[in-house]
Amino acid sequence: MLITIMAITTIMVSCNHEPDYSPRIINYERDICAQCLMGIADSLWAVQTINTREDVLWFDDIGCLVEYMKTPNWKKFVNNQKVQIWVGNTKEGGWIDAQKAYYNFGKHTPMGYGYSAVPEPDDTTFTFNQVVKRIKEGKTMREEFLQKH
Repeated sequence: MLITIMAITTIMVSCNHEPDYSPRIINYERDICAQCLMGIADSLWAVQTINTREDVLWFDDIGCLVEYMKTPNWKKFVNNQKVQIWVGNTKEGGWIDAQKAYYNFGKHTPMGYGYSAVPEPDDTTFTFNQVVKRIKEGKTMREEFLQKH
């Protein structure tokens, strides 16, 4: 009887497991961008997404995330559930919730999209939704980046 109660309690506790959406530490020798397949080289520009299964996708530039969001793989990763997105804080280091961050435009980023996350707004910053829209509209530094590389 005691074993049955313990088994039921264990199952109930495991079913109520709250996903850990906290930012992960980059493993520079293993973690690669899900979109461009480049190794994550700099946490200041990196993006990580964590779903309810605690799977993590890495991106080396916010633009790579936006491009990946257009794919069926993104829909499968999200699976109509919560996804936490963290972006590198280019001003202070560490991570910022992508939805709460503000974005400057004009920096040289790993894949040339040109957006960098900061914790506080100013007269020239954009919100996450504005950045997603701008990247989809082609308002990036990507052409210049591709010409140089």
